[in-house]
Amino acid sequence: MNPQLTRLVTLTLVGFGLVGSACSKQDGDDGHHGEASHPIALTTPAVMDVPTSQGYVCQIHSRRNIEVRALTEGYLQEISVQEGQLVGEGQVLFKILPVLYKARLEADNAELRLAEINLRNTQRLNEQNVVSDQELALSRAERDRAKAKFDRAAAEYAFTKIVAPFDGIVDRQLMQQGSLVEKGDVLTTISDNSVMWVYFNVPEADYLRFTSIPGAINPDAPQKLTLPGATIRLRLANGALFDQPGAQTLTMESEFDNKTGNVKFRADFTNPDRLLRHGQTGTLLIEETLSDVLVIPQRATFEILDGQYVYVVDDNGVAHQRKIAISHELEDIYVIENGLSADDKVVLEGVRQVHDGEHLEHTEFRPPEEAVSNLKNHAE
Repeated sequence: MNPQLTRLVTLTLVGFGLVGSACSKQDGDDGHHGEASHPIALTTPAVMDVPTSQGYVCQIHSRRNIEVRALTEGYLQEISVQEGQLVGEGQVLFKILPVLYKARLEADNAELRLAEINLRNTQRLNEQNVVSDQELALSRAERDRAKAKFDRAAAEYAFTKIVAPFDGIVDRQLMQQGSLVEKGDVLTTISDNSVMWVYFNVPEADYLRFTSIPGAINPDAPQKLTLPGATIRLRLANGALFDQPGAQTLTMESEFDNKTGNVKFRADFTNPDRLLRHGQTGTLLIEETLSDVLVIPQRATFEILDGQYVYVVDDNGVAHQRKIAISHELEDIYVIENGLSADDKVVLEGVRQVHDGEHLEHTEFRPPEEAVSNLKNHAE
């Protein structure tokens, strides 16, 4: 046959699917590829202790973070600290030019001494019945007024030295040496980072679960919540865990945010190395161990709309679809809140092959300890 004609006939047969069909079949093949038949694996929920970790986005604040303001006006004469420096309580941070305040203090001091001399003379004359008691009271009032003026001048003079109110870290300097400052101007901020307050929002469901723990609420301090057996940890923005655990006692605000349904909690962390700074963010972790809870592998479940289901096999080998409630989701297992008991047999493998009401012929049982070990498969 002409080679060109042969090629044309072959292309025509391929176009109609005749050549492909013939080539796809082998001797003894009927053209259908059935799935290999495997027995369906069953198991029961495992009863075990499960470590859990619940994370909450948090904001980190210094226990004390305040603005350092000028208490009087004048020229900024001296800056005694550097930005980021650790300072002690009472340490001088800034000095304002004190000439005017010093002069006023000395003048008021002179008036006070004069008033005291006048009072002593009046007392002596009163003892000799030369002056009346009224004149003595007037001299005493003049002395008290002079003393008040002196105390005020002394306070204003002391305001020219601005000192640290507590141990802390100095922030950015907002005024430079030689600047004219007004009363109330912010010079810097100072943070006490020895203990950090970590704030996080807790949903109402978690709040109710925490407060239902026996002994969690102290009647004498209802704003405090203690989680016995729990560990409070802090994961930083780089994923590393902070090396200090948080205090087990948390502080709660008194009101829920009706827009979000959350209530704000606070955890306290000691910060000996000053690693944490005011304004940082992270994730607060509440690590608990749930005792004697029911656990099933995630691969034994399937989803319908927003519900989670399993196939429960009765004593006659019939599979029944059942909805379950999940209290905690771990990497590859679910902690069951309700819907299953420890004696229920559930389909572990072959969930996609099973239908509601189907009688299962070929099954094998796997102990729950084996079923929940070394799992990495999630729900189908």
